[in-house]
Amino acid sequence: MTKDKGRPRGFATRAIHEGQHPDPGTGGVVVPLVQAATFIQESPGRPGDYEYSRTGNPTRNAVETNLASLEGGAGAVACASGMAAIVMAFDLVPSGGRVVATSDSYGGTYRVGENVLRPRGLDFTWLDTSDTEATIRELDAGAAMLFLETPTNPLLRIADLRTLSEAAHAAGAVVVVDNTFMSPYFQRPLELGADIVVHSSTKYLNGHSDGVGGILVTRNREHFERFKYLQNAAGAILSPFESWLLLRSTKTLALRMERHDANAREIARMLSDHARVEAVHYPGLPAHPGHELASRQMSGFGGMLSFDVGSMDRARSVMEALRVFHIAESLGGVESLANHPATMTHASIPEPMRLAIGICDGLVRLSVGVEDVSDLLGDLEDALSAL
Repeated sequence: MTKDKGRPRGFATRAIHEGQHPDPGTGGVVVPLVQAATFIQESPGRPGDYEYSRTGNPTRNAVETNLASLEGGAGAVACASGMAAIVMAFDLVPSGGRVVATSDSYGGTYRVGENVLRPRGLDFTWLDTSDTEATIRELDAGAAMLFLETPTNPLLRIADLRTLSEAAHAAGAVVVVDNTFMSPYFQRPLELGADIVVHSSTKYLNGHSDGVGGILVTRNREHFERFKYLQNAAGAILSPFESWLLLRSTKTLALRMERHDANAREIARMLSDHARVEAVHYPGLPAHPGHELASRQMSGFGGMLSFDVGSMDRARSVMEALRVFHIAESLGGVESLANHPATMTHASIPEPMRLAIGICDGLVRLSVGVEDVSDLLGDLEDALSAL
């Protein structure tokens, strides 16, 4: 927690106030959108606080301060997309270095690792990081980075952040955690030993499906300074307008996450009892293999879940029958979305590997929104009755 005059501030208070100071010029309570590309200098080579918006922008700096506080980090860097943030994190791996990574991560993470970074000298080992012993064996075999996604996308598996962070550090590896599914409201990996947290801020942090962005938050200043240098040098920055949208959104993060979580718990219970559903993946269910661990390292279970109806045709029938849920990629918005990982978000993963991971053709992933839960339950009941 940050402190103001010795008084600690809670999460929701920091989400509304940290980095979000009234405009000194007008007194406006909303951080102004500073759309300027460049800033005047008193004389050559003597800029003020800002000189060029790729290097620094008041609106972007405000959202970086805000999110560093929410994750409990030393600093944050805002990027043009979640994938830009992930690629920036991989910059810490030297050529020839090995990354031990979660196998059922977002498909774009696999794509950039195998098709962009492996040809440039990085080595990737993909495995089920909910298997703690297997992951530690891979770390002990030599690794420069442990890249975790927990809960995973789309199977909601849980990795032991504290134990794996300790093992990675003992092996000389830096620990990066994709915290997109949980947001800092429900999970703060830096407090559990991770070095870096990445987010697709497009998702829960923004929460309204109207902005694309990515965030890195670091535990130490050395990593933060490296990422600030890369942000300026490579230029994959979050725009002032996207930053302003994100500042608007973090103010309601605590409220939204509570509703996502409450709705998803009811939906998971309904699906787990449904005769036409073969399996439900949601860490909030006591039967989930990671439920006990999730209960220890997360303060809620979030709004993401997936369920298996047995085949591609059955999954398509269910999804096409939905009326409140929209068929779309992405997640974390106020509206509920249904996604078919095998043909949408994870289509870039070769089919043999995808099936080996457990991403089967009958799997449907839900991003549960904040609508009236009775409408969501009814929509799913109606869709499943079509089978």
